[in-house]
Amino acid sequence: MTTWMPDLGRSSGPKYLAIAAALADAIRSGRLKPGDALPPQRELARLIGVDLTTVTRAFNEARRRGLIEASGRRGSFVRAPAAVRGMLASAVPPAVDWRMNLPPTAAALHLAERFAEGYRTLLQTPGAAARLQYQEAGGALPDRLAGAEWLAPRLGELAEDRVVVAAGAQNALAAICRLLLAPGDAVVTGALTFPGMKAVAERFGLRLLPLPGEAGGVDPDGLEALCRLHRPKAVYVMPTMDNPTTVTLDAARRARIAAVASRHGLWVIEDDAYGDLPAKPLPAIARTAPDRTWHIASLAKSVSPALRVAYVAVPGTGEGLRLGAEIHAACVMAPPLNAALASQWIGDGSLADIVAAMRAENRARHAVLAGVLAGHGLAADPEAPHAWLPLPAGRDREAFAATLRQHGLAAVASDAFATVDRPPNAVRLSLGSPADLGALGRVARLIDALLNGTNGPPIALV
Repeated sequence: MTTWMPDLGRSSGPKYLAIAAALADAIRSGRLKPGDALPPQRELARLIGVDLTTVTRAFNEARRRGLIEASGRRGSFVRAPAAVRGMLASAVPPAVDWRMNLPPTAAALHLAERFAEGYRTLLQTPGAAARLQYQEAGGALPDRLAGAEWLAPRLGELAEDRVVVAAGAQNALAAICRLLLAPGDAVVTGALTFPGMKAVAERFGLRLLPLPGEAGGVDPDGLEALCRLHRPKAVYVMPTMDNPTTVTLDAARRARIAAVASRHGLWVIEDDAYGDLPAKPLPAIARTAPDRTWHIASLAKSVSPALRVAYVAVPGTGEGLRLGAEIHAACVMAPPLNAALASQWIGDGSLADIVAAMRAENRARHAVLAGVLAGHGLAADPEAPHAWLPLPAGRDREAFAATLRQHGLAAVASDAFATVDRPPNAVRLSLGSPADLGALGRVARLIDALLNGTNGPPIALV
């Protein structure tokens, strides 16, 4: 009989899922081999300090995944080689878009298990069949109520008719721009801005007015000057953990942006993609200027891109109905099961737990990266899933980013974010893309070696 015992030290989710995940990891690493006998459930429960029911649920989950099999009184065993190889192969993620800002999917987060358990619970609740039908434009009432609850810490109390449910932040951003703006209208952005905003502007024929400077974020004085000169219709701002620069605007700067918008009749499109991640979030611009602000809060970066849900706080009831109609015209509705799962997780506290686990994972990854690259001008927020790395003059940023992508780190050159002709020589690094902290550390050491003018240590693809 094996002496295997799961390490639950970094687990933040249900213990039975953590045990099942640890079992899968042990099989994948070779510590547990096909045919190995597992400890009796009662003994394992005693050793790790949980009740017998928890271990029983964990073993049932492992059997459901095809990892182990029971043999009557002989107990449970690791499954035969072919079955195990097939199961583990199915867990290998498909090809991903290495130019996106990928949030962590580390095994310790148990995201796949959480989704599976969440959907099982959801579809077993009374009335679940209604979630398999078309939903009203702008989101079903339970989902808008859940969205209002989720937004409350940053926006204050919201009526449900001021919340619209969209199919992710990009869907929300496109619908808002289509609703508010016409071809030729000007939108103020930073000199470096979210590529999704650039894509929307190109699609709808909007003019982007870049603010001077490369420090990141929206400068209120620069915004005031552009409003006087060009009379733009809107300003696009990512106030928390700006993508790509990681800058977070302080409360005073947010208030000044709100004041400029009110003074000039400017719409504020507040993209708060990372607003869930700070342990101590700042009040949103929408809280100061609710009549001028369209606040977008998605769950892609704080939970998973697979959860295609964004909550939009709109200035009023009429705007909510109009935005719902735009979303309906584009994609009919947010995915109903995604929206229902998010509502369920908000209601039972699971979403807050997942975000806390994601925040902790981001902190751990930041510590690894900053520990190696602190001397290279790295700009990073400890709770953000990305960092901004300046490169020496003459370094080919596109080639540099391509090298990092080959080694498992999603990296993008500054050109993708630029709204000016001469962007800084820098790359955005996505800390969530490496499989674990060890893989991130290896790539960080490679970056350090490359910046120091050497070829770097031998490194396996991760």
